[in-house]
Amino acid sequence: MIIKTLPILGIAAALLGAGHNAARAQQQADDEASTPPAQQECALTDRLCIMGQIAQNAPKIENKNWRDQTLRELAKSYAADGKIDEAIAIIPQVETPDTRAMTIRGIGMALADLNKPKAEADEVFARLRAEADKITHEPSFAIALTYIAMSQAFAGDNEGAWATAASMKNDALRHKAYAETAEIQAEAGDFDSAMKSIGFIESIAFRNKAYEITSGIFTKKEMFAESYKAALKIENAYKRAKALQVMLDAQAAAARAQTEGETKP
Repeated sequence: MIIKTLPILGIAAALLGAGHNAARAQQQADDEASTPPAQQECALTDRLCIMGQIAQNAPKIENKNWRDQTLRELAKSYAADGKIDEAIAIIPQVETPDTRAMTIRGIGMALADLNKPKAEADEVFARLRAEADKITHEPSFAIALTYIAMSQAFAGDNEGAWATAASMKNDALRHKAYAETAEIQAEAGDFDSAMKSIGFIESIAFRNKAYEITSGIFTKKEMFAESYKAALKIENAYKRAKALQVMLDAQAAAARAQTEGETKP
């Protein structure tokens, strides 16, 4: 029997080609096996699946600021959907101190919207405070506490908000925390709590500004009696007169609108 043989170079080429084909096949198999879920489609209604895609893509973002912003928004989405554990777990992944503070704020504000029982909300705020305490950049740490106090006030936990603000060592930021808390309370129509928050402010300038802002908030809500009382507490004559004038103008506009409404056929 005659055996037909290939030239040595032909054999080598065949073996090399087979090796390349095998390598390509193996690479394709490896690629398919390592395809992350982020590249697979989720049902549009499966929010957790889509959030998981974002979580898997975030570490691949090379720009630190963009990565941190992505993580911040993801934490807010988790919190808004009631996935507090997942949201808080993201906080340590955020490297930029001020963005980490904003992440804490986002979770806190989302928590306020969930209307959780006080004991449960208190436990979450305590966890947020523990995460804030890990921020070594002092201004960002103070901002994080301000945001926690604001979130507590938004959730109706006035005592918690005041306690958080009181723990702040930086005078200016502590005053700001009380003022921001007062604004949230004024937006909720809670005059007494807003005035109590402002009363904790030791700086006359900060206090006057807070009274002016809250007076304006009550004016916009057409709570003119409360607006008037807040304006009278302003110690700066110009700012007091300005706040009173804003209230008078709004009061007149409201009266005209009511009259016009009553006279329409």
